[in-house]
Amino acid sequence: MRTTGIWAVALTTLISSQAVSAADLPGKGISVQPVQSTISEETFQTQLVSKALEKLGYDVKDTREVDYNVAYTSIASGDATFMAVNWQPLHNDQYKAAGGDAKFYREGIYVNNAAQGYLIDKKTADKYHITNIAQLKDPKIAKLFDSNDDGKADLTGCTPGWGCEAVINHQIKAYGLDKTVEHNQGNYAAMVADTITRYKEGKPILYYTWTPYWLSDVLVTGRDVVWLQVPFSSLPGSQKDIDTKLPNGANYGFPVSVMRIVANKQWAEANPAAAKLFAIMKLPIADVNAQNLRMHEGQASEADIQSHVNGWIKAHQATFDGWVKTAAEAAKK
Repeated sequence: MRTTGIWAVALTTLISSQAVSAADLPGKGISVQPVQSTISEETFQTQLVSKALEKLGYDVKDTREVDYNVAYTSIASGDATFMAVNWQPLHNDQYKAAGGDAKFYREGIYVNNAAQGYLIDKKTADKYHITNIAQLKDPKIAKLFDSNDDGKADLTGCTPGWGCEAVINHQIKAYGLDKTVEHNQGNYAAMVADTITRYKEGKPILYYTWTPYWLSDVLVTGRDVVWLQVPFSSLPGSQKDIDTKLPNGANYGFPVSVMRIVANKQWAEANPAAAKLFAIMKLPIADVNAQNLRMHEGQASEADIQSHVNGWIKAHQATFDGWVKTAAEAAKK
């Protein structure tokens, strides 16, 4: 009974302190409209930001799923508040086209060390000594990855509108692969499912992917697949001057990217607590990969993802509370 009494006092104290702070929350009465792409694996990192905003008192609406181009224009116009998956530099052209720094608030790095590139199965790579995508200029090498008997290698590529499709199309031309490689575009999840099936059947596979994404936990680099290098750096649009060569000399065709939280600039300036939160939140890429894998294994419902978000917060409570506290203090300055 004595222990119960102690807990009762502690709980009463906690509720009282929460009630006091609730009356002074910086986001009270202010609506937030999150947006994300139709990639369901982006929900985890988006919901984590939303949960933190709710702790600051903001009225966070259900996330709208839209194409990236629509997301940027919606945020720029004020029809939406933020997106947690601004890929840099991959989305540079879309960001700039929608107004750039004049329209958007973007501080801090949410997810770091995101990779992109081309992979093939390790068995084929070892057997034919394939290390560079330029080797697919050889029709004999390209034919190894031909899944529809048209003589060209079938590359599981990028869904139109994501930004990566422009890079892939550009590089196919730049590396002289347009006669031997077919960039298959469409529903990425469906194409990847087919790619995995081909791998399990022992057939050669060629695909584009990125991290964080569950695929890297299913087809493991070094065990199942290998990354292909590119002959030289070549990117389209505003990325054209970026050197994708790594310090060790390897070149996988894409710069190591970051994901940032991007918000409507005017709204962020009027909401310093939220702006501070967007700037300081950091999510380990390994945690995103692990959550994405759970989705792939069947835990992909809305309730499942909410459970993953709540579980992450519970496991990192001190970090999460620290974000909220620092953000709330920013509103008092």
